[in-house]
Amino acid sequence: MDKLIIEGGHALDGEVYIGGAKNSAVAILPASILAGSTCTIKNLPNIKDVYNIRNILVQLGAEVKEDGDRLLINSSKVDTYRVDFELSKKLRASYYFIGALLGRFRKAEVPFPGGCDIGVRPIDQHIKGFEALGAKITIEHGIIRAEADELRGSSIFLDVVSVGATINIMLAACMAKGTTVIENAAKEPYIVDTANFLNALGANIKGAGTDEIKIKGVDFLGGCEHCIIPDQMEAGTYMIAAAASKGDVLVKNIIPTHLDSISAKMKEMGIKVVENGDSLRVIANGRPKAVNIKTMPYPGFPTDLQQPMSVLMSIAEGTAIVTESIYDGRFKHVDELKRMGAKINVEGRIAVIEGIKKLSGAPVCATDLRAGAAMVIAGLIAEGETVISDLKHIDRGYEDLEEKLLGLGAKMKRIP
Repeated sequence: MDKLIIEGGHALDGEVYIGGAKNSAVAILPASILAGSTCTIKNLPNIKDVYNIRNILVQLGAEVKEDGDRLLINSSKVDTYRVDFELSKKLRASYYFIGALLGRFRKAEVPFPGGCDIGVRPIDQHIKGFEALGAKITIEHGIIRAEADELRGSSIFLDVVSVGATINIMLAACMAKGTTVIENAAKEPYIVDTANFLNALGANIKGAGTDEIKIKGVDFLGGCEHCIIPDQMEAGTYMIAAAASKGDVLVKNIIPTHLDSISAKMKEMGIKVVENGDSLRVIANGRPKAVNIKTMPYPGFPTDLQQPMSVLMSIAEGTAIVTESIYDGRFKHVDELKRMGAKINVEGRIAVIEGIKKLSGAPVCATDLRAGAAMVIAGLIAEGETVISDLKHIDRGYEDLEEKLLGLGAKMKRIP
């Protein structure tokens, strides 16, 4: 198993280019199954989750090939609605194949998804949506089976705001008869990006990015060319790393409005954030001030950046209260930070972080994707050497993390 060795204490300086959004890519690639001809996808991140979804597409019968920086997917020859168990268990987003296959074939058999263990992540809202469209759902031996003689539009109110359920229902509803209305829909940029892709195929989706999405079913979807939006979570991670290391970093190829909640918190902490078109410059000269954070659905503070931000809080001046309102298992990184000297007390969904002047290098583990990013940031700012294990989680969602950080002046190396 690979390990990452980081020599802490070096301020990050320079420019970093942000890749395509993981959470868009893992939805749009399964959505290509709905297309009757070739889809060309650009700006895909080079990460394990994308690689695993490509393998599922091939397993289903799609023709997938690279053309420079583009990925060409011809799903016209997909000949099965059953997703392989071994492929499915490698990532959470495999559940998008339920909506895509159900929409195309009116049948889907997909094993329960894998992914990071960050607490309870039920798919009951997905199932509620499929059933409202007329599908019969059964779960046996870890396999989710969905089947419908026909899909009919319906009004669906999500009990909780769910990105996954919103997208999955959109996929299934694109070619249903009549109109589907999703109320209390998620508003994340990935929802808008996926809807734009589906509309480019010929779907009729309106309201993406608001809490009410209307999908008028169509008879046929063709091919298209689509460019994935920049990854707000990757961008936010580098913003936090720059601030924590007391650095000066220009984060390029972003949509600044997607990062408003992060920028606002950083400014509240006394960190300088300068917007310039499709980039943000983060400048941190001294120790930041502690602030309170509560994770919320978009446009609130994202749960995916709570763990990296808690590292910044651990060296801030004062005491911060972090409330995790999305996932109940998103404080597993705290024990790892405590190894490095952090003073954090967790009670249920609330972490009280008492800032200290500096962390100390230690052997730590990446317990999940964003916790892995948090450990990397902790290693960058710690005194001495930090060794991070279980890098598979980081590789699932961050493109060329080491190369990008080395380009900013970090001292680190990966060893087998």
